[in-house]
Amino acid sequence: MYDIKALYEAENLKDAFELLEKYPEAHIIAGGSDVLIQIREGKLASHRELAEYTLVSIQKLDELRGVCIDENGDIRIGAMTSISVIESDPIIQKHLPALAQSAETIGSPQLRNIATIGGNVCNGVTSADTASTLMAFDALMEYSCSNGKRMVSIKDHYVAAGKTSLAHNDILTEIIIPKESYESCFGCYIKYAMREALDIATIGCSANVRLSKDGKTIERLRLAYGVAGPVPTRSPSAEAAAAGRPVSEETINAAAKAAGADIKPRTSWRASAEFRLHLAEELARRTIRESILQAGGKI
Repeated sequence: MYDIKALYEAENLKDAFELLEKYPEAHIIAGGSDVLIQIREGKLASHRELAEYTLVSIQKLDELRGVCIDENGDIRIGAMTSISVIESDPIIQKHLPALAQSAETIGSPQLRNIATIGGNVCNGVTSADTASTLMAFDALMEYSCSNGKRMVSIKDHYVAAGKTSLAHNDILTEIIIPKESYESCFGCYIKYAMREALDIATIGCSANVRLSKDGKTIERLRLAYGVAGPVPTRSPSAEAAAAGRPVSEETINAAAKAAGADIKPRTSWRASAEFRLHLAEELARRTIRESILQAGGKI
């Protein structure tokens, strides 16, 4: 059952802000693939004490949809862009194929058509498939409210399990990948789950590398995980173990082993913490190796 007291459809951003101000108990709903489940299970954050829910829909806000490259070369992704668009968009395919890979692993085609990338990261869960890739590319989150806009790094966007730094009057309007974060970088995302489709990740790993011009040295590695802690997280130890090192199996193995120092997976019915640690190392090894190969490196 969905105990919804009222649903208000915003016509534009200004209307959405006015509705949020008028109804302080209201919760934003975009595609609804997460929010409706949370309502049904009585798990909607900060509203668990309420018997009924008030929702503000931003489904009509087409200005929050689409992918483009701005004048600075930054990739800007509207928060209401559907997961299926992320999966197939030519800009994403060309510059951020790892993000397309992560989008492809989410649910079914029907779900990807309604779910949005904004919703995927605003639910605050560590298992969100796009989150680790966005973390690995140092994404910036554009928060908008009636007083203006502000940029929040994705690492500061996540506060705790199921909680983000979005205030009640904030709406995530865009996700921005700075040019410096993706230019000359090649990446890969791998999701391990109990089933190949329609399943939540047991653990997910996203890597990207930038190689030297001769392809023999790893100038920079970024490695991020989902379901390796309460929030999606980067592995600075793995990144440091690879930075400036030669492209080799030895470097890949050293980085993969170092990753364990930065993550804190838990035991759940899906997997033990020990198994997740084993998976984290192996997935790091595979994603780093694949990223190097995509960048033209030879191992």
